[in-house]
Amino acid sequence: MREFIVEADGGSRGNPGPAGYGAVVIDAVTGETLAERAEYIGIATNNVAEYRGLVAGLRAAHELDPAARVRVRMDSKLVVEQLSGRWKIKHPDMKPLAAEAARVFPPDRITYEWMPREQNKHADRLANEAMDAGRRGEQWSPSAPREGRGELRDQPPQTRTRTTPGGEAAKADADARAARNVATPAPSTGWGATPDMGAPTTFVLLRHGETPLTPQKRFSGSGGTDPSLSDVGREQAERVAAALAARGTVQAIVASPLTRTRQTAAAVAARLGLDVAIEDGLRETDFGAWEGLTFAEVQERYPEDLKTWLASPKAEPTGGGESFAATARRIATTRDKLIASYAGRTVLLVSHVTPIKSLVRLAIGAPPESLYRMELSAASLSAVAYYADGNASLRLFNDTSHLR
Repeated sequence: MREFIVEADGGSRGNPGPAGYGAVVIDAVTGETLAERAEYIGIATNNVAEYRGLVAGLRAAHELDPAARVRVRMDSKLVVEQLSGRWKIKHPDMKPLAAEAARVFPPDRITYEWMPREQNKHADRLANEAMDAGRRGEQWSPSAPREGRGELRDQPPQTRTRTTPGGEAAKADADARAARNVATPAPSTGWGATPDMGAPTTFVLLRHGETPLTPQKRFSGSGGTDPSLSDVGREQAERVAAALAARGTVQAIVASPLTRTRQTAAAVAARLGLDVAIEDGLRETDFGAWEGLTFAEVQERYPEDLKTWLASPKAEPTGGGESFAATARRIATTRDKLIASYAGRTVLLVSHVTPIKSLVRLAIGAPPESLYRMELSAASLSAVAYYADGNASLRLFNDTSHLR
């Protein structure tokens, strides 16, 4: 199942005043911008414009894939809380728009999350472009195409004129007035915790122990020699097995089909008294002709291919290897399959560098280039929890304390 991120925004220059909205649909796996929508809607309030932007974004996502799962991200606390079901909708202008938004995708395939205003630059830019076009008596049309969200994050913040006068203070006052039309949200506990949704599905992510190729930092994927653990790697596997046995929380073990992961998983399974299930989707990326080579050797032999690969997650290694984008799609599909199979349980996934980094990246919504900024040691532990509302939480990353 494909997963989209819909980011939407709306603005009103006067509140009510000349208004417009913007929305963008993003591939949750690759970070690629798939669709943009924006429109000048005449005189309206800020909240109505935000709802109109949301509806437009959801419709654009539905056109791309009506069977997809969607994560909506907006900086409007009001819209997010209302459509999450925590606040009631009383304003007559917003009720039909909320109902329209709720009809686009089934409720079990859509989640809503609030994000800070400064992270919503893309949709904000589109909304302001639409309002500017309306002021000139024109229709909004897309600007020059942009590759994904990475470029947008490097752009200076767009000026947002949503209320006048008073900027942020006026917007806060407008939100406060709108909030008077909704019920008080359900009380939370602890540090503003959300309502209890039951036990999450937790993946404890274990990278396999060292092989002879690991200390030499050679490319070692699913298309190479399939090396076994070295003596050091076997010792690491025993140490992590002892640590996991002491914790006593793992209920099932799933491993990549490659030798090094099956050997690592077997060491843990022997300590825990569990069987090991094999999942092909957890295998490492295929690095093609680069298998067994160091980074320096690849740079010497295939300089242009390496440069392209580092610049784009869609690029494949020389010789028909697997791109990071393709790996991420495979991992997302595998993640969904395993969450369905092990709902509410704690499962040890014994895998490799790229699959584990991809699971972490997808959980926190980081861009594809974040893979290059994570360090993942041999026999390290990470953990991600997945909740019933579709959200995820990174609990642990690259823990090697059990090896010391």
